[in-house]
Amino acid sequence: MSAPTDRRDIVIVGGGIIGCCSAYYLTRHPSFDPSRHSVTLIEASDIAGGASGKAGGLLALWAYPSNIVPLSYKLHAELAKEHGGKDRWGYREVGCGQLIARGRPLNEKKDEHNDSSVSLKKRSAAAMGKLKPSKAPQELDWIEPELVRGYENMSDPGETAQVHPYLFTTSIAKLAEEKGAKVILGSVSDIGYSGDAVKSVTYTDKEAGQSQTIPATDVVVAAGPWTSSIVPEAPISAMRAHSVVIRPTRPTSAHTLFTNIEIPANFDPSNPSRPTVASPEIYARPDDTVYACGEGDQVVPLPSTTADVEVDPKRCEDIINQVAAVSDALRDGKVTARQACYLPNVSAIRGGPLVGHAGTKGLYLAAGHTCWGIQNAPGTGKVISEFVFDGRAKSANIGSLDPRKFLLYI
Repeated sequence: MSAPTDRRDIVIVGGGIIGCCSAYYLTRHPSFDPSRHSVTLIEASDIAGGASGKAGGLLALWAYPSNIVPLSYKLHAELAKEHGGKDRWGYREVGCGQLIARGRPLNEKKDEHNDSSVSLKKRSAAAMGKLKPSKAPQELDWIEPELVRGYENMSDPGETAQVHPYLFTTSIAKLAEEKGAKVILGSVSDIGYSGDAVKSVTYTDKEAGQSQTIPATDVVVAAGPWTSSIVPEAPISAMRAHSVVIRPTRPTSAHTLFTNIEIPANFDPSNPSRPTVASPEIYARPDDTVYACGEGDQVVPLPSTTADVEVDPKRCEDIINQVAAVSDALRDGKVTARQACYLPNVSAIRGGPLVGHAGTKGLYLAAGHTCWGIQNAPGTGKVISEFVFDGRAKSANIGSLDPRKFLLYI
């Protein structure tokens, strides 16, 4: 633990939900003293500009990794209670299940580019083991009942919830600022070292376009798929994921759905072909919208910043058609967003994410959370604050996530 006279200049690289939660919990650690400690968060584009603003926002006790999920799920509930998360960022408990349906024919054949699709691998074997055959909930009336072929419940009450990712991330950033954190928009180009310890961070200011260097005693790299551009030894790769937001024609109940939809290829009987199977995830939200995402791809390399992400209109249209095949409310609704983002994956057999000391004094990693970044952000931010001020994680046993077990020079 730091001595009372220690000066600490803590810099967080990345303004997604992991970086914002790290700033939040650092400014609320019992040892944090704004008169001698500073917390500066540097984001290249915009707060929540990447996956943290374009994710589904599902929270689940069966998510992975299991050593941080319970802590983070609990902290989500506490944050919502303390800061009015129900109204501020749409926190609520939801039902969750797998829907098996026979979709209505689409006007177009499945596009060839979908052969490059990659599963987001959101559910582990343990999560799949929770599936229980049951009747589709009566309140799931925004899915056409005659198309439903099966429904498997995936959670008991209290095991799944949701937030609106963009509202959650930007709210947490503001709450961190209220306690003394400083947010800077700029692209980090270098971490400076003195011997075996960090000493500074250099970035280019987004508005002024000028390079600046600020002192740092502690640096938390939480740059998602861009982490390896700051710490090249970090084995983190990127996967693009597309999603859409639809305002349905009628209210939708609080359900999140993993789906298996059989869709006839077309209407032409003279050109028969086998039906395609689509698996979009569909999340009803409390703001009277529905979020839907498809599988990922690695067709387009990771761009320089979140502002440069390329959206493939055809992939978005595929998702719209897939959900429209089972729901009139979605088919006739208004599409309010067609978007894409990149998810950070740990390119190692042992999985991830990478959370903790990175082998150099004052350097920490908090990255590689795959599709569970929103779910695991509060727990990650909490233990990062403990690493910085206490020297170790105290709230969860996360030894298996130690970055030093994953870094390429090990």
